[in-house]
Amino acid sequence: MNIVIEDGRIREVGANAATDTDEVLDLAGLTVMPGLIDCHVHVIATTADLGLNASLPDSLVAARSSVLMRNMLMRGFTTVRDLGGADRGLQQAVEEGIFLGPRLVICGKALSQTGGHTDYRGPYDNRSAAWYDQSLGAMGRLCDGVAEVQRAAREEIKNGAQFVKVMADGGVSSPSDPIGYLVYSIDELKALVEIARNFGTYATGHLYADEAIVRALDCGFECIEHGNLIGDDTIARVAREGIPVVPTNITYDLLARRGAEFGLPPESVAKVADVREHGLERLEKMHAAGVLMGYGSDLLGGMQTEQSGEFPLRGRYIPADAVIRSATVDAAKVLRMEGEIGTIAPGAHADIIAVEGNPLDDLELLTGQGAHMPLILKGGEAVKVASSLR
Repeated sequence: MNIVIEDGRIREVGANAATDTDEVLDLAGLTVMPGLIDCHVHVIATTADLGLNASLPDSLVAARSSVLMRNMLMRGFTTVRDLGGADRGLQQAVEEGIFLGPRLVICGKALSQTGGHTDYRGPYDNRSAAWYDQSLGAMGRLCDGVAEVQRAAREEIKNGAQFVKVMADGGVSSPSDPIGYLVYSIDELKALVEIARNFGTYATGHLYADEAIVRALDCGFECIEHGNLIGDDTIARVAREGIPVVPTNITYDLLARRGAEFGLPPESVAKVADVREHGLERLEKMHAAGVLMGYGSDLLGGMQTEQSGEFPLRGRYIPADAVIRSATVDAAKVLRMEGEIGTIAPGAHADIIAVEGNPLDDLELLTGQGAHMPLILKGGEAVKVASSLR
């Protein structure tokens, strides 16, 4: 099979596809596949202590973020969807080649109510929340009431957000919000969804508990992040309605084992057990029901080296081809970029990786910091070419 690339995109694919260029790579003996897509990352999360991260200088966060993004690309992830923190400036730095990293799809700051997920002030810290809005290291911004959430959603979209992310449940990493905490009122949630739809995009929610998920779906949310405690009836509903879910099991597996080592506060480590085992069991049920699932890692700080660990972890519970689809063609559907990424087909971005061996037989080939990938192309540009291919 020949793949012809022109101006950063795939022009033609086929046994007889040809070009008169002298730039030809012979990939015989390798498995060629689309560049990988991670549907849930935080490129500004330079430490697992997200309260501390929010207080760091923007210059330091941007510098550290550039390293995190470069490492993602060198693992074969050519597109990532940031779920809170990355701004238009980081996105533009990648587009201009100032930072080497994956194509960034961003939501800007995630929206959270006071005392919700991303409010890291704790019970003894009554500083104004306004500084969150301006800190690059803050994953989210705090807003309360219909008028405030409307303004916040509009501002994030004005600032370059391509979709709206809402903390619609409690979270692991923040101090004041237990899992299953019903965050925001119905009116606030509906207002956020209306703003997103009016701008031609969608709202996705940080969600664990089934009650919170059902509530968000009833309000018009069109994607679910995590979904660890989703119920059987709700699984059937999201499958029927075509609502994507982005499980992020590797982060809980790693947090349970090494969270404290990476700076996660003790009260957050204690929350991990509530969602870890259920998430893996739900993964099997969602696959059996035909739910569209995207690949997600959601790792923080030094844990981001384990980004590819979601491949073999999922592979223990669902077939390898489904795992690979979740990071390619199905991930593209989650990002609403079907035909643009996650596929080797005419018109798509020339995001291509070559793998030593067949990942369908061994998902570990997609791990190891790209060690088994002698070739990584992003938009037709070679970011990694092994000497054996030159």
